[in-house]
Amino acid sequence: MYCDKTEIEQVILNLLKNAAQAMADDGTPSPTIVLRTRREPDTVLLEVIDNGPGMDQKTLNRIFEPFFTTKEVGAGTGLGLSVSYFIVTEQHNGRLSVTSKPGQGACFSIRLPSNREALP
Repeated sequence: MYCDKTEIEQVILNLLKNAAQAMADDGTPSPTIVLRTRREPDTVLLEVIDNGPGMDQKTLNRIFEPFFTTKEVGAGTGLGLSVSYFIVTEQHNGRLSVTSKPGQGACFSIRLPSNREALP
């Protein structure tokens, strides 16, 4: 996989931090974060999966918007996921998506091209 390792590290650390904060704020019993990777035909898949409070559809519809946050005032800027989305989609020609339901945790999926020619 070809990528800017510092930028992808920033994306993964942001997802880990958000998951940890969501589970801590919710008081999730036995909080767990799973990192999973898999090679697909033309991409590499990285997943960050948690067993936290999850998100409703209204939140999912706005999750990658700049300045959107579900955190209390002063606890977040609402830029982490929008910057992560930009890094993955614009800087790496990849895809960043999320699946979640209230009470069922969240799974953020990062798909990056597995060949150098696919990069911008």
